[in-house]
Amino acid sequence: MDSKKPFRNIPGGGAPKRKGFKNAAFIALVVLFGLFFYSYSQQSQPKLEEKPLTQVIQEANEGKYKEITVTGSTLEITKTGEEDPSIKSRKDPEVGLVEEGLDTSKVPVKYEEESNAGATWATIGLNLLPVILIGGILFFMLRSAQGQGNQAMSFGKSRARLYGNEKDKVTFKSIAGSDEAKTDLQEVVEFLKFPKKFESVGAKIPKGVLLVGPPGTGKTMLARAVAGEADVPFFSISGSEFVEMFVGVGASRVRDLFAKAKKNSPCIIFVDEIDAVGRRRGSGMGGGHDEREQTLNQILVEMDGFEQGTNVIVLAATNRQDVLDPALLRPGRFDRRVNIGLPDRKDRLAILKVHFEKKPLAKSVDLDALAAKTAGSSGADLANIANEAAIVAARSNRHEINQKDVTEAFEKVAIGPERKSKVMSEKEKELTAYHEAGHAIVGHVLPDSDMVHKVTIIPRGGTGGVTWFIPPEDKSYHSIIEYKDVLARMLGGRIAEEVIYGPDRVTTGAGSDLQKAAELAREMVVNQGMGKKLRDQVFHVEEGMMLERMVHERQFSDETAKIIDDEVEALITEAATRARAVIRANMDKLAALKDALLKKETVEAEEVLEILKGSSMPKSAALY
Repeated sequence: MDSKKPFRNIPGGGAPKRKGFKNAAFIALVVLFGLFFYSYSQQSQPKLEEKPLTQVIQEANEGKYKEITVTGSTLEITKTGEEDPSIKSRKDPEVGLVEEGLDTSKVPVKYEEESNAGATWATIGLNLLPVILIGGILFFMLRSAQGQGNQAMSFGKSRARLYGNEKDKVTFKSIAGSDEAKTDLQEVVEFLKFPKKFESVGAKIPKGVLLVGPPGTGKTMLARAVAGEADVPFFSISGSEFVEMFVGVGASRVRDLFAKAKKNSPCIIFVDEIDAVGRRRGSGMGGGHDEREQTLNQILVEMDGFEQGTNVIVLAATNRQDVLDPALLRPGRFDRRVNIGLPDRKDRLAILKVHFEKKPLAKSVDLDALAAKTAGSSGADLANIANEAAIVAARSNRHEINQKDVTEAFEKVAIGPERKSKVMSEKEKELTAYHEAGHAIVGHVLPDSDMVHKVTIIPRGGTGGVTWFIPPEDKSYHSIIEYKDVLARMLGGRIAEEVIYGPDRVTTGAGSDLQKAAELAREMVVNQGMGKKLRDQVFHVEEGMMLERMVHERQFSDETAKIIDDEVEALITEAATRARAVIRANMDKLAALKDALLKKETVEAEEVLEILKGSSMPKSAALY
């Protein structure tokens, strides 16, 4: 394919000319206004002095005048010692000055022809100026009204942006990680580059490719890389841009978008967040005739209608595949589904290297250690960490990013910025220290919990303190024992408050911990089949459904709902009992870690491990 081939039908080609015309008209109006005020100011100048002709001749003979200029029936006189004329006198054109007694030896007389053309045109211009101004104002009013009418008529036009002529194109080489996804999408590039190779063996070019993955994993970037690799035009639009308040606009925009794409074929249409318009039909308030469903119907027709061989591939991205209409997912529409998951440690290291490549990074910075700590982070999160590290270094007036900058940026992105300005009383500091020490001890003692990374009583984000646990390696699966240890660790702060201050002295500081523990326990019972009585049974209910689906009868009885509640309560109670046993068995370690936090406010992993060395695991807290 010729890479220099110009793309046709680029929207917005005539806009600059219209803008230039409006600017010129505006300048013309300003000039007309200037001429009008100038002419008015000239007319409003005070009139010169007028005298009788006999008096003028008498004063001229007395030597009071320097020169007399005769123009028609008007005398323009310059007084002696003055530069500008100050007197005008009218005379009878049939009577000469000499005959009236003027001594020309004392005053020279000059004769000039009278010209009324300039005055006539000036008069005509002044008379026409109000008409021109009023006409100009009416013209602009009509143009504005016409523009609004065009805007109203353009609702049905597609708002997709066309890419393809950029110098710096995105390719697969510029994207780190996502190797499996890039392999799957490489076939799409082959389809676009060499369609005849596949058509010769009877293979059909896929109509659509659905990119599925969590937010920030690079779905949009991969779509642009496909267009860059294939060197074809790339139309980009969001799913929400199809839908307007006017009925039929979305379907019209879909038709217009596909019409433009067919003119520029082979090309790619990328629809970001397609779940905004591609949700399951029959679940809306407006039945089957609402605007969103008409738009979806038009997308379905355009992707797999009667017209074949258009050589247009639709790429779409979503993180809610479960809510999409089944007709979108059938073969012939989105033939391929590419899952783009969160990057593993190897991919995270590659992504970090890409984002730090153009930043002055100190040699002592360990990106591999950072990749290990950022388990569960998306590519967007890692890019944010790199940017925050550069900001921290610049704020400290350094020209190089060091390890401290990277660590601070990582913690800021992961758990929020420090709020050192928040004033806490000594009693609140002590309570927070006991609370965070409780989390740390329970998490350290229980064998299937994660490792302690840092403990601090400095408020961060929306919390009064943080005990940070980081898994030693990426995990794809979690066992019941692991989840139970995590539940006990979550409740460690509340139980520490209870053991030290009494059951009626616990505070609201554990509100977030309790909420997360309840969510995890319900997840175990309802979605993972990890309850005792309801083992291997799931009761998952799709979220976000509209009214028509919400009123359907639920899939389990009231008795089962009661059992689910009892199972969740049992898991929380068991976790609290285990956390209480661990804390009571290690009261000296709890006090030592509390003292270290009050003294330093932040205790790193190495010091935490040193303080908690020798902590014991009571038999009552063991699960096996």
